[in-house]
Amino acid sequence: MRPRVSWMTANDDTILEYLREKEMALPPGTLHFNLEREGFEIGYSTVRRRIKLLESAGLVENATDEGSYYALTEKGYAYLAGDLDANDLEDRDSS
Repeated sequence: MRPRVSWMTANDDTILEYLREKEMALPPGTLHFNLEREGFEIGYSTVRRRIKLLESAGLVENATDEGSYYALTEKGYAYLAGDLDANDLEDRDSS
């Protein structure tokens, strides 16, 4: 079972699972567009906000030097596999 911590939402799981399924780095706008095309009701501002929180937790990373293309990290894959201690997510930098 995946760790569930207080700051995470179902949208976080949706974003992470989509990045894992597609195995690519995507900017927030493209991620939002494709999630909507597949029937997920997540607003663009929500995607942008949540991706920054996921990045601060180490679950995704900016995969480019220029622009904002986000991809799963090893920690993100571990989270999705249920192999991550919830304390590793609760102790994220919240700033």
